[in-house]
Amino acid sequence: MIALAFRLLSMAFCVLLLAACQTPAGRYAQHKDSAPTFVYETPDLTDAVPRYEPYRSFNSRAYEVLGKRYYPMQTGKGFVQQGYASWYGQKFHGHLTSNGETYNMFAMTAAHKTLPLPSFVRVTNLDNNKTAIVRVNDRGPFHSDRIIDLSYAAAQKLGYQQHGTARVKLEVIHFDEDNNVTVGTQPTVPYAQYAGLTDSFTTSDDTGGTVSASVPQQANGTQANRTQANRTMPSAPTDMAGTPALASASGSSPATRAEEIFIQVAAVSDLERARSVSTVLSALYQVPAHIPLINNIYKLRLGPLADRFQAKMLLDELKNNGYPNAYTVEASL
Repeated sequence: MIALAFRLLSMAFCVLLLAACQTPAGRYAQHKDSAPTFVYETPDLTDAVPRYEPYRSFNSRAYEVLGKRYYPMQTGKGFVQQGYASWYGQKFHGHLTSNGETYNMFAMTAAHKTLPLPSFVRVTNLDNNKTAIVRVNDRGPFHSDRIIDLSYAAAQKLGYQQHGTARVKLEVIHFDEDNNVTVGTQPTVPYAQYAGLTDSFTTSDDTGGTVSASVPQQANGTQANRTQANRTMPSAPTDMAGTPALASASGSSPATRAEEIFIQVAAVSDLERARSVSTVLSALYQVPAHIPLINNIYKLRLGPLADRFQAKMLLDELKNNGYPNAYTVEASL
């Protein structure tokens, strides 16, 4: 009987050992955190784009870690905080965040103990004045002397990935459902004012020069902005072949037309490629497309656009969907 019991106990131990060997590596399989030990991908140091996102209700419940209980805030509006930031990297890469998303150390994200999830935060390194905008989608850090854990990419942008921690200031960028924006303790303003849409602006053209534009202020009120931004634009002008209109800068127009606002998506030497892309983008965003020939280069442009608010909204869409080098220009047809 004793021998039988011993054999059964040995078999049970072997089964448990085998199961442990087959269990996938957990979040803490790597004993100590680290920077990437090899390059998975190039870190994207582009700021997260703040926008309205409803809070996840399951992240608003109180929770306990290491014997301490935390009570998440119901809103991040008006939140400002100073303290030390740390960063987390390869140890957590690919594992789920508290928000149910997959942590990517190369994205501009962060962890905070009590901010609503998700939240957008402007982080300023108080030692070098570098800033980064991150999307908070995780909980932590659970150290008494640290207020936020940034991704490896965000720490790199702030210039402290080699030091481990940095003195920082946090300012929540809060969007409400009507696109009113509050940055830290600053007054709440409509999105158009937050994005600087009422000032003159300057962008670089392909030759290294500058193109300036000054647009009248949009009508007051967020609802006016929404109506203007969501209106349907006319179909793209086409030539006889049914492709977006092609213009040449070498010809002279009998009458000088006022300059209008466009988004320049690309500058290429292949006309067919430009036409193919412009047809898709024009249909997708419901705006006209033009391909002027300037200095033997075809400039793919979307527009003219109604105002600077619409230009900003379209530019953000393009930058977030595969055209990071798109920019605003002012030109005449």
